[in-house]
Order: sequence, then structure tokens, then C-alpha cells
Amino acid sequence: SSNIGVFICLKCCDVHRSLGTHISKVLSVTLDEWSNEQIDAMSEVGGNSTANAIYEAYIPEGFSKPGPNAGIEERKRFIRSKYELQEFMKSSLRISTGKSSPSFKSIFSSKFMDSFRIKPKDGEDGKVEFIGLLKVTVVKGTNLAIRDMMTSDPYVVLTLGQQTIQTAVIPSNLNPVWDEDLMLSVPNNYGPLKLEVYDHDMFSADDIMGEAQIDIQPLISAAMAYGDPEMFGNMQIGKWLKSDDNALIEDSIINIIDGKVKQDVQLKLQNVECGELHLEVEWLPLDQ
Repeated sequence: SSNIGVFICLKCCDVHRSLGTHISKVLSVTLDEWSNEQIDAMSEVGGNSTANAIYEAYIPEGFSKPGPNAGIEERKRFIRSKYELQEFMKSSLRISTGKSSPSFKSIFSSKFMDSFRIKPKDGEDGKVEFIGLLKVTVVKGTNLAIRDMMTSDPYVVLTLGQQTIQTAVIPSNLNPVWDEDLMLSVPNNYGPLKLEVYDHDMFSADDIMGEAQIDIQPLISAAMAYGDPEMFGNMQIGKWLKSDDNALIEDSIINIIDGKVKQDVQLKLQNVECGELHLEVEWLPLDQ
């Protein structure tokens, strides 16, 4: 939809066309010719997630957004409510639809659009744009270092760009099983995923129990090369190779499993006397 600034699937495009071009102007990515103005307008919006932050900002509690297998009537009701009636937007931002087909870029000022994007740290230039999500399952630790009298109370901290997130603390366990899912947004200029394991202390600073890094470039490159993973059966599509320069215990295989791109990672913790960490990483495009 070139005037709204979002990408839509084939199941939804017919509904969008039925709304009229004054609400949603549908163009094919491959079959239609795009003007520079239309391309610039799409870029200005910043992707489906940014648009949804506005058009879906006030979805009622308990309301279910239609999924991939939703019927045509359910899709039609939702899309009309979202874009034509604008029922899920803040009331002061609703746009009266006329005969013209203004671009999303002209509807909202750059300052307003910037408020829906993550700002860089002080001293950094530009805005942080995201290309996808990482779902990191911290599975377990093995033979972790002792930091208390006989044991440790470990937890894992993940850092990607400006984001930091951590697992729960597991008390008195050198072989903890977390099986905990953590979500991180992947910035356009991403670096490695950093992991740190700490021992939680009640009355003093937490002690480091080792660290490691995951190079996420092989995973993202493989996922983007294959496109929609649901089109493929279970198969290996990539590999992050063990070397002296990384913390891998063995080569890390990247697979398509049940329509999802996943990577199994086994790491030996660095700068510590012992300890291993097992994780599973899944790539999620922003439209999922």
C-alpha cells in the first residue's frame, strides 16, 4: 500500500483494493512501476512495525488480530476498522479521507514519525532502524563457575546494540536449566550478540561468571537469502563455523524447522575457569 506505507500479503491486498485508492493504493512490488516519490514515501514510514505503532496503538483489550489463516470476512472487518474507520488510532490523529490519496509521509510530520523510532545514544548520529527480531532461548548452563562458598546463583544477560535483557536467577545451581525466551530487536547496523553470566548476590555487586559473543550475521544472511521459510521443508541453510576466534564448542548449524529459521548454539564461556552455555536463536522478520 504505497500511500499508507506498508507491505501487505496477497490475501489482504484484495481487501485493500476494495477500500478505494483514496484510502489504500495497492501496488505490486514486482509487476508495477514505482515513482521515486512513492519509494521515498515508503522509506519515510519505516516499515510495518512503525505504521502499526500508530494504526494499532489502541486495539481494545481482548481483541484478536486476524492471523494468517483468517477468513476473508474477518480480514475485511479488521482492515476496514484499521485503515478506513481508523478505530484503533488515537482519536486526535484520525485522518478524514477525501478523494485525494496523500502519502503517509505527508500525513504525519517527520518529528511525529521520529517518535515511533528508537533514538540513538547521546553523541551518535541518525536514527536506529530495525530489520527484524531475535528470539533467543537460553536453554541451560553446564559446569558453571563457583562464586559463592560451594555454588552460584546464575543468570544470563543478553546485549544487542542499545538493548539489554536478562533471564531469571536460578539459585544454588551450577547446571541451571532456564528454557527462557528473550526477544531483541535487530538494528540495521547490528553487531554481535553479547552474553554475560553473573552470580546474583544479595548484599554486594554481582560477580561475573563468564562471557561470550554470538555472530548473528550468518543467521540473518541465511534467512534473508531464503526468504519465506514456510515455503521450504526442514533443511540446513547455513553454518557458523567453530574457530580459534570464537567461543563455539562445535559448528553452529542454521536450519529451517517447521517453517522457522533457527540456530543451535553451544558456547564455552570466556575469561572464566569453566562453564558452557546452550542457546537456541530464531530469526523473526518484522512482519511476524
